[in-house]
Amino acid sequence: MASYRWLNRSWWHTPRLVRGLTGICLAALLTAGAATATVLGGARDGIDTIGHRAAPQVVRSADLYFALNDMDAQAANLLLFGADPDFAAVCGQALDTYERSRARADTDLQRVAEAVVGDPAGQRAVQTVIGELGRYEGRVARAQLLEEQAKAPAGKPSADALAAYREATDLLRQRLLPAVDEVTTANSATVERIYGAQRGDLDSGWWWILVTGLLVLVAFGFLQRVLAVRFRRVVNVPLAVATLLALAGSVGGLTFASRADHQLVVAKSNAYDSVIALGRARAVAYDLNADESRYLTDPARAAAYEQSFFDKTQSFARVDGATLGSYNSELAALADTHRADHAVIGFGGFLGDELRNITFAGEQEAAERVLTAFQAYQRDDRKIRELNAQGRLKEAVAFNTGLAAGQSNADFGLLATALDDVQAVNQQAMDRAVAATDDDLDATTAAVGGALLAAALVLAVLGVRPRLREFA
Repeated sequence: MASYRWLNRSWWHTPRLVRGLTGICLAALLTAGAATATVLGGARDGIDTIGHRAAPQVVRSADLYFALNDMDAQAANLLLFGADPDFAAVCGQALDTYERSRARADTDLQRVAEAVVGDPAGQRAVQTVIGELGRYEGRVARAQLLEEQAKAPAGKPSADALAAYREATDLLRQRLLPAVDEVTTANSATVERIYGAQRGDLDSGWWWILVTGLLVLVAFGFLQRVLAVRFRRVVNVPLAVATLLALAGSVGGLTFASRADHQLVVAKSNAYDSVIALGRARAVAYDLNADESRYLTDPARAAAYEQSFFDKTQSFARVDGATLGSYNSELAALADTHRADHAVIGFGGFLGDELRNITFAGEQEAAERVLTAFQAYQRDDRKIRELNAQGRLKEAVAFNTGLAAGQSNADFGLLATALDDVQAVNQQAMDRAVAATDDDLDATTAAVGGALLAAALVLAVLGVRPRLREFA
């Protein structure tokens, strides 16, 4: 029975009771501190992985995808111009654009390569891109050289130059772009996995902080009550201050956990999802532009490129049941309905996804400009095909590559700018949300939390020490 003496009320004389309750208070403080540190530390690590590594990696790989497509569009345009002096100015501009996109692709590839260190699948995909990009550029250079030597008319590249370009664009579409997409997909999956896990951890962690915080307050309340009754003191000041510090720590932990959860939703669901949808839309748009030039460059593959153009059009803004011939009128009807009521979005694709995820100031207006510019670009495309069907190839080439207002490349530039604008709205919102969490959960916050915990522990001991001395 001796081992059960602690169950006997008489065994709990005042010093033993005070020491026991003090131990409970100290253990509760340490438990609450550990729970808060674990939850907030996990939130910090999660937002760091999403905001500083995985999400930027997805954006960079999407940008690489875009740069490669722009290179191929300009390579096709250079073949279209031939030796016709009427296209000398735009030929120089296309060559400059090709070089800028190539430099951009090289920069993006370097950053992607740095980011996939430690990821075997990502490293293999990057090595594929590095190896194949050199081969692609070599074939484009050969196509340009053969075209210069042939001095072919506009829209009718030499057979040798066309064969070299076919090898290049096939390499791009069959090897380069799938490898880049593999990196994008892998990092997108990482973001989704961490986001889901972190939301769950923050949800349960908030309750852990609340429960352990309440445990601390209850423990200190009992200790304060015992001291008041047995020592006839209304309040023990050190314990009261320790209780207030514990309360402040719990409230701060709950506040930071709630803010981290909110900023995580803003960064991922509201901003990142739109950034990725728009990044893919941008890449698809440049691929559309390349298909348009490929269509004129290679008559033998014109039907395939036309179908590819329409497939990507549907990826950008899907209109169920539409054909290339009916698409513009059907999209126009859906767009008019949407403009009358922004809540009604009758089309899908990347643009539909973005319009269903409008969150930030200025985003709706920017997304509406994308829709308007996309419609204008699609109308331009049909004019190009009509000119080509009428045998007016040179006019089709001029309209396709023209930069004057109302010409296809000029309207495409407006579409590209509109896409950049709405993506910038979301990117800035994501950066702000990540920065806010970084500020909330930085080293200063950890130091203040640690100081509160240490002070509460010390005050708890100081509060009971004089009372225990009375029994010494």
